[in-house]
Amino acid sequence: MHPGVKVLHVYSGNLYGGLEGMLATIARSSDVVPGFQSHFSLCYEGQLAEEIRTAGATVYLLRQVRMSRPWTVLLARRGLRRVVREIDPDAIICHSPWPLAVFGSVARTTGKPLVFWTHQYLTGQSLDQMWAKRCRPDLVVCNSRYTSESVATLFPNTPVEVVYCPYHFERVEPTDELRRTVRAELDTPIDAQVVVQASRLEWWKGQRLHLTALGRLRHLTGWVCWIVGGVQRPEEIKYLAELKTLTAQLGIADRVRFVGYRRDMPRILASADIVCHPNESPEHFGIAFVEGLAAGRPVIATRMGGALEIIDADCGILTKPTPEAVADAIEGLLADPVRRQTLGTAGLRRMTDLCDPRRNLTQLHQTLRVHFGTPVCGAT
Repeated sequence: MHPGVKVLHVYSGNLYGGLEGMLATIARSSDVVPGFQSHFSLCYEGQLAEEIRTAGATVYLLRQVRMSRPWTVLLARRGLRRVVREIDPDAIICHSPWPLAVFGSVARTTGKPLVFWTHQYLTGQSLDQMWAKRCRPDLVVCNSRYTSESVATLFPNTPVEVVYCPYHFERVEPTDELRRTVRAELDTPIDAQVVVQASRLEWWKGQRLHLTALGRLRHLTGWVCWIVGGVQRPEEIKYLAELKTLTAQLGIADRVRFVGYRRDMPRILASADIVCHPNESPEHFGIAFVEGLAAGRPVIATRMGGALEIIDADCGILTKPTPEAVADAIEGLLADPVRRQTLGTAGLRRMTDLCDPRRNLTQLHQTLRVHFGTPVCGAT
């Protein structure tokens, strides 16, 4: 491997969440590490492809794949081989088990080093993980220590490195004018204390737990909740309807705004007061936590998974995953604006420590050179 490193990131690209935001950050950070080039192959058009192109990077679009239609897999693999011949990458990085299952064999047939960057805790029980297990990578990169603990389930005796997500968040100043504007858009009084959760609409993200906790605080005046996140799959439509029914049953429907999907998250978070993201099942890393920290807001999270590596007592609150514990954490911050400010200020520093694109991409660059080429002088 030459002193520079050229990688091809392979992913599906049909949804949008934290992982997709990380890939968009990598595309926008093409000049932060000299000699480190990133290229992208996706199976689907969508927001991720759009953001990568806007960043000035090339998207090599492959055929849409359905595992139930084997010919689509074969055609997509053929397309990726053409891409590999064209750009001649030093390594192919498959993000998540599905791309590894579909495209890992391409690395094998082309002789390129294969990297599996896992963004989830591996159990070996889902169909995509069972398929991925058949294609052992040369290196596994994990987005947290939490996910690294699971790698041996699929790939025992495979080298493992932890690289936190490089992530760029466009922070905006939380001015009074911005606060008034956003709150008017979301039918929220200017003097309300806003608790926000922004994530995909999936049960394990904890929206149900969050709303149940707020139901215990309905006697308190002055708070409003924003639930941010749009439906992307049929099961999310059903879940959203369940959440709306729950707010009515709890007597808080008039104080909860289901905001839907937003592309202006910096504005939304800057106009809120508290970020509450109380998972019912662990986050594998937790970009939602990072975004809250980057906005200078205190973050409430449940004590599990990636949250343990992101949130500490200086920038937020870790609680038990119970309505009582989450309600106590929210109530404490609602009553203490000074503490909210102190935690928010520390959160900005914490986010930089964890997700600075220059540092994390430098680490990835060095990791690839150490494993597949000449070690970097002074690399640690």
